Amino acid sequence: MQEKRLLSQLVFCPMLSVMFQYLLRLIFGSKHERDINTILPLIQEISAFESKVQDLSNEELSQQTDRFKKELSEGKSLDDILPEAFSTVREAAWRALGMRHFDVQMIGGMVLHQGKIAEMKTGEGKTLTATTAVYLNSLLSKGVHLVTVNDYLAARDAAWMKPVYDLLGISVGVIQHDMSSLQRREAYRRDVTYGTNSEFGFDYLRDNMVTEKEQKVQRDFFFAIVDEVDSILIDEARTPLIISGPTEENTEQYRNIDIAIRRLVEEEEKAPDPEPLEFLPGKEEPHLIRKYYYDIDEKAHSVFLTEQGINLLEEILGIENLFAPNHSELIAHCNQALKSHLIYKDGIDYVVQDGQVVIVDEHTGRTMPGRRYSDGLHQALEAKERLEVKQESQTLASITYQNFFRMYEKLSGMTGTADTEAEEFKKIYQLDIVVIPTNVPVIRKDYPDRVYRTQKEKYDSIVQEIQDCSKRGQPVLVGTIAVETSEHLAQLLKKAKVSHSVLNARQHDREAQIIADAGKAGSVTVATNMAGRGTDIVLGGTPQYLAEIDNLVANSPSTEKFKDLLLKKKFSEAQDILQDIEGKIKQKYVDIYDRSQIWLNEHKIVKEAGGLHILGTERHESRRIDNQLRGRSGRQGDEGSSRFYLSLEDHLMRLFGGEKIKNLMGRLGMDEGQELEAGMVNRAIARAQKRVESHNFDIRKHLLEYDEVMNRQREFVYKERDFFLNGENFRPKIMSWTDEVIEMKILHFCEGNDTLQWDLHSLNEWLTSVLTLSRSFSPEDLRQSKNPQLLLFESIQQEAQKQYHSKMEEVGESASTYVEKRIALDVIDSRWKENLHQIDILREGVWASGYAERSPLVEFKLEGFRLFDNTVSLIKEQIVDHLFRAKIEARLQSEDTEDEEYSFEEEASEYTMKRSKGSTVSSENTAFFSSNPQGVFSNKGIANERNPTEKKAPSYAVSGGGASRRRASRRRKKH
Repeated sequence: MQEKRLLSQLVFCPMLSVMFQYLLRLIFGSKHERDINTILPLIQEISAFESKVQDLSNEELSQQTDRFKKELSEGKSLDDILPEAFSTVREAAWRALGMRHFDVQMIGGMVLHQGKIAEMKTGEGKTLTATTAVYLNSLLSKGVHLVTVNDYLAARDAAWMKPVYDLLGISVGVIQHDMSSLQRREAYRRDVTYGTNSEFGFDYLRDNMVTEKEQKVQRDFFFAIVDEVDSILIDEARTPLIISGPTEENTEQYRNIDIAIRRLVEEEEKAPDPEPLEFLPGKEEPHLIRKYYYDIDEKAHSVFLTEQGINLLEEILGIENLFAPNHSELIAHCNQALKSHLIYKDGIDYVVQDGQVVIVDEHTGRTMPGRRYSDGLHQALEAKERLEVKQESQTLASITYQNFFRMYEKLSGMTGTADTEAEEFKKIYQLDIVVIPTNVPVIRKDYPDRVYRTQKEKYDSIVQEIQDCSKRGQPVLVGTIAVETSEHLAQLLKKAKVSHSVLNARQHDREAQIIADAGKAGSVTVATNMAGRGTDIVLGGTPQYLAEIDNLVANSPSTEKFKDLLLKKKFSEAQDILQDIEGKIKQKYVDIYDRSQIWLNEHKIVKEAGGLHILGTERHESRRIDNQLRGRSGRQGDEGSSRFYLSLEDHLMRLFGGEKIKNLMGRLGMDEGQELEAGMVNRAIARAQKRVESHNFDIRKHLLEYDEVMNRQREFVYKERDFFLNGENFRPKIMSWTDEVIEMKILHFCEGNDTLQWDLHSLNEWLTSVLTLSRSFSPEDLRQSKNPQLLLFESIQQEAQKQYHSKMEEVGESASTYVEKRIALDVIDSRWKENLHQIDILREGVWASGYAERSPLVEFKLEGFRLFDNTVSLIKEQIVDHLFRAKIEARLQSEDTEDEEYSFEEEASEYTMKRSKGSTVSSENTAFFSSNPQGVFSNKGIANERNPTEKKAPSYAVSGGGASRRRASRRRKKH
């Protein structure tokens, strides 16, 4: 009886929990509503300051900034001055742009200031919303970063909002890809800096590769607002930021492997069908395509050779055992070649342009020139497409977006669709989401999905609906998820004689014009992943007269008022003002007014036709992308509609439950061409999308878990780099490291207390060749001591310190500090680069530990720690080695010329060539150059030009001092 009672409690507890949550929402509202309710009183406070701020002149409005900064210095917090500061920004925006923040935009600004994500529907004015939080936090003079998804939006938003900041006395900078380091440094010194996520991240990595602190461009990471936060922190977070340099690896192997894989794929066409596998009901694997020689897992983007495939590939390659230890690199090449032929498709994952494989962003449909797939995949694709195979690259610095953005003291973001990823934002970034209500209720009609048996039936119906919309003057935006889909649909529309425009990775250059025309009456726009484009589609088309108004110079109160009224779309009042404008200039204003009326008429026609109609050709794996596509229509209370068309042959439907629905349609006796609209289908699709989203979350979480190992190592190395980069007194640390190295050598050569068993010969050789000490030790010198190891250590330590201090005093404090810094930075960089290479190899091979029933992640952490521990020991040992053996021969430049301008590039040319090939620069180089090798590294292939022209520090010629390079005697090698 007690067991039954307990069972009933377990059954009813979840039900009671759901009911309790429902009652809570009924009484107190949802979490988002409660968040909004706590902010609403502040809206009243902001409004209370409005009349006071409106009475200020432009000069007095600008002086508000100085007053706020003074109040902050006297002890007030940002929250104390928030209401008046927000009201000040609202007034500045009205005067500078003719745009007044809505109350919901003020709420959005407060959410951003609180370090949360503001979810605002498309068209609600996120760009203007951000100005309030940006201005308030810029008052601390620590620098505010506004992060966008591409260079165009960064430049556009910075230029668009600059008049507001200028009026308030706040400086604005923008980071663009082709900027020099001087331009970047200047932009980062501004109060507000606009730029892309990749530029901010790569600048951080490059700053930790420089060899002079003046070469750094960034400041500390204080506050960042991430626009399209879901795109940047979720979608793009699957790929880490990597700065790489070329290796000396022979690219011919990629072509040889490609030939072998081509033959394997050709043989598959003639091979028999594999034996069918039996699955339990509900355990089917529709994402797994089974072949004779290989299996393709579409969900995991992987290819697995069958036993027959392994045998055939060994025969083709002429080897006995593909999985022999000496063939580990060959296996990696074969795996990437299989992926290039069977997983990655031209027109979907990449396009071939100008003889190059150009990656297509799966979320935005944009091409990403210069970006390259890592781990040899890009070379495999080049071999597949029979293009020039470029050298593989070696990682020189890397970081994930997760670890980069978590460095900010305060992080916030804004987007139209974030709530579906609330769990990931909370777990990874500690970010809460607040859904901001729309300023005007959304009246867009979202029709249920239409499902067809085949893709042919689906596309026939799509073309028919597009024709119907076009005839009644309703503009249509057709969303596709692949380039090849958009081009296939374009061919069908061309055959049906429907005028249309195509926006995908191949027509990327025409993007601005296509979007400008997408809202015109009867227009048809076929776009690949339109969701991430970041530009509003205006009903009736983009009003061109607004650009003409901006170019007009107002020379009287009447012309100024006319411009202001047209900007605010008060057409009747603007027409009345025309009567007051006189002279030759009047005709220009009349022409502009006439063009505004033409646009207004077009706008009314489109609204009457139903507004913008969104037509999705299939569901995306992520619900967010579908919601973003829908959000292109119905902005700010505009009319609009949306519908998705699906077929059971679509990728998502085929992988998740398409066969079941197909059988259901057969049982219902549905004819060919008849669509199915049912809640069951929508629920099945939603479940499929949730499963894919969960899978993608696991991928990002997995990436982060592995990068956590690297992050701790990265923090240690960059901290040591900064110590030598920024400091002046390195002697205590160098002496401490010298003691550690001496102790390590004593423990290695002189284990235990029996001096007769010690290898003093090897120790004495090390003391002579490395520490350049003239003294040597014998067993008789130490036999009488109770603790001979300690006596030996103290004796060597005293001699070493005396020797080192004497050497450095001969050349002077400035010269010794310079050389210590140069050698330390060079050794740290060289060892860190090698450590990254070893970690890359470890990451590629650690999966095999799963066969031994060990956790690959645990093994990666243990082995990664061992590798890094060895790296740290090598760093200390080599720095001590170089400093003791180095001989500073002469000054190349006197200290009194430090104020002269100079360029690092010419001086560092030889060093650059050596570093680009991955070689280590030792103390036998002619000089320790003052430059980071520039122009040879790439952001996944993107050249990063850094042209520092800083003031030159004194340079000194350094040689190895003629000491022997042998590290130990033959006797030591026996140990």
